[in-house]
Amino acid sequence: MNNWRYQLLLILAALIWGGAFVAQSAGMDYIGPWTFLCLRSFIAFAALSALMPLLDRIRNTEKPRTDAERKYLFKAALCCGAALCAASILQQAGIQYTTVGKAGFLTTLYVVLVPVLSVFLGRKIRWNVWLAVMVAMAGTYFLSLSGMEALALGDILLLICSLLFAVHILTIDHFSPHTDAVRLSAWQFLVCGMISLVPMLVFEKPAVSMILQAAGPILYAGVMSSGVAYTLQIVSQKNLEPSLASILMSLESVFSALCGFVILHQVLLPRELLGCCLVFAGVLLAQLPEKKQTAEADSLPE
Repeated sequence: MNNWRYQLLLILAALIWGGAFVAQSAGMDYIGPWTFLCLRSFIAFAALSALMPLLDRIRNTEKPRTDAERKYLFKAALCCGAALCAASILQQAGIQYTTVGKAGFLTTLYVVLVPVLSVFLGRKIRWNVWLAVMVAMAGTYFLSLSGMEALALGDILLLICSLLFAVHILTIDHFSPHTDAVRLSAWQFLVCGMISLVPMLVFEKPAVSMILQAAGPILYAGVMSSGVAYTLQIVSQKNLEPSLASILMSLESVFSALCGFVILHQVLLPRELLGCCLVFAGVLLAQLPEKKQTAEADSLPE
């Protein structure tokens, strides 16, 4: 399969995001959601900007030369950054009111919402992708929940968050083929940081001492989860259909459970192990090749 490299990059991104659930939960012990989001976004922008000359040489690319290219990048960054900011702040706030396991499950509902929204955009979704969606969602249910309780405030925030992450995935799918992936990733974080700066200063007014106590989680979320993983997402989505990309990224629910086992020494229950297996099965189902056209169909006149 020609795009297997990009699928591996998305799986790596999901691994990084899985660890970010631990960082986000830990960081919220010291600072508010707007502060966490603002700082991680500016750190991601700074890290990517510092590495940009090196990345350009490695990838043999150049910054946009024409006004049209710069305007397109600016427009893409505004749209992607706004969608990312809205989804991220709801996720960060929702984690305060519910468990990390349920947060992981509800966030990865974008794996269902992406193909549904794609249908409204006129995309044709293959049967195996729909089947993979159902299997993957069953897996995340067993992995994250022992049962569905009544929806609380945190659950509602995370449901809206999953919808906005689906919008973010489709927005990247629209813009990424026509602009530089690394620059789009960097500038979307600048937009996200600028949007969250005012609420941070108005509503939370963080103390420097509290920020320093949360420095580890903020740096992980800023450099790894934001800077590295979201860049991998944009690079990969240039070459993958959004429904497949969303299924691969939903592996973050598996990796969050594994990170909880390794870092927090949480034991995986048999139900959770079953969930891991189902999510991986969903990913494999999504890899089934599309049915090729017959020779007769290929020979028909245009």
